[in-house]
Amino acid sequence: MAKDIDITNLEDLEKLRSAPRLNKKQKEELFIQVKHLILKTDWLTIGVMSPSLSTAINAIRRIEEKFKFNEMKCTTFPTSNGPIFLKANQKTGKIHARIEYGLGEGILISCHSDDTSLIAKTIGPFPLDFFN
Repeated sequence: MAKDIDITNLEDLEKLRSAPRLNKKQKEELFIQVKHLILKTDWLTIGVMSPSLSTAINAIRRIEEKFKFNEMKCTTFPTSNGPIFLKANQKTGKIHARIEYGLGEGILISCHSDDTSLIAKTIGPFPLDFFN
């Protein structure tokens, strides 16, 4: 995780490969911003870069709880242990996970619209415990 970076808005996260450590004030400010975007979107895809499958699934479950989303089902599991890239698609309700080395750590959220003329906006990376 990156340390002591001046993060005040969602755009500050875009240049990072891994989620920064955030203080309480930063978390509160960023949550207000991300909540506004999430509540305006039709559906999300969520990417999680994590040291383990259980940590990645836990991050997804906290988002589902926080926003009262239906629980998605993990349909693809890695065959060994290692760093995980997990992709959850709210529209299909499916989660796919695979081993992937060389990634950072954090949560990426892509906000999608049913209007196909609009481009999805990806925000993050957020710390794995951001939505706790």
